[in-house]
Amino acid sequence: MTKKITKLLALAAAMAAMGSAHADINVGVTVSATGPAASLGIPEKNTIALMPTTIAGQKINYIVLDDASDTTQAVANTRKLISEHKVDVVLGSTVTPNSLAMIDAVSEASTPMISMAASARIVEPVDAKKRWVFKTPQNDIMMALAIATHMQSQGVKTAGYIGFADAYGEGWYNEFNKIASLKGITIIANERYNRTDTSVTGQVLKLVAAKPDAILIGASGTPAALPQKTLKERGYTGKYYQTHGVANNDFLRVGGKDVEGTFLPSGPVLVASQLPNDNPVKKSALAYIATYEAANGKGSVSTFGGHAWDAGMLLQAAVPVALKKGAQPGTPAFRAALRDALESTKDVAGAHGVFNMSPTDHLGLDQRARVMVKIENGAWKYQP
Repeated sequence: MTKKITKLLALAAAMAAMGSAHADINVGVTVSATGPAASLGIPEKNTIALMPTTIAGQKINYIVLDDASDTTQAVANTRKLISEHKVDVVLGSTVTPNSLAMIDAVSEASTPMISMAASARIVEPVDAKKRWVFKTPQNDIMMALAIATHMQSQGVKTAGYIGFADAYGEGWYNEFNKIASLKGITIIANERYNRTDTSVTGQVLKLVAAKPDAILIGASGTPAALPQKTLKERGYTGKYYQTHGVANNDFLRVGGKDVEGTFLPSGPVLVASQLPNDNPVKKSALAYIATYEAANGKGSVSTFGGHAWDAGMLLQAAVPVALKKGAQPGTPAFRAALRDALESTKDVAGAHGVFNMSPTDHLGLDQRARVMVKIENGAWKYQP
């Protein structure tokens, strides 16, 4: 009898352990921790390590993979996370081309995804596939409007453009082109280059010859410094604008004196300490900065890590709502419930803004999520 009771107790313990493991929420992550987008992906990876390991009493497991800034690898990582690790949600990827390529994989598996890349095309329009996809960075059109408005205030009448020869660069050109004419700005030069290029002399010579009042560089990370450094070498003296894709200290380091005086739009986290106290994002932005720098050192924070943090904030808001539906993590029902919960999140204060999702808006940010910044003396300066 004793042996039988012992066996029953052992069986019960084993079943309890299995049930507990089954109840874990698995979060799959693919970021560009190496390759051309590493300066964006590394702070995102570092931020994942700061996310809570328990939400609403449920253990959270983060499975983090590196896609090396490569689209094919990002898709392979996504499929691996879904098929092998049985994740309930995918976070990533770092850049627009990777994130766009991942959409088919997550929609086929009915698994929600929160991208940390910028293009509006990742979530718009919300169709049968993109109903599973959300993102945290500000849309290009929001930032393009900030740039064009600033150019107008600076008396800019003509502009040149040089951007990545991929979805990021093309998306930015399209958005800037839409808004520039409304602000009385004519785009008189339009060039492209690859993220891995080491020379853009040909493109820059065409830009300089066109003599625009200002030039917008539609690129991200440290590769965005190449056109600006080349423009400086070739004597261009007009105004320089970059996108929010360069808002990290690695860009300042690589660009050096050649990026002095550059204007760019950014999420509030970049200049959080300089914001007025009544700014609605200041408190949550400073909270992220304090957490990140406590783990990684003073001055180490990056706006790109902030996008990962905001993905985590959305999960913290959505997971308790999804769990109340009664579905167990690891099941299609839970993934569907988590998708629905993400879509209904309201007033979630993150590092970059306040999120209010809806069935037609899978970003949920408004104009509180942007500021204009100038590079002065090798540092970011808030422009009221």
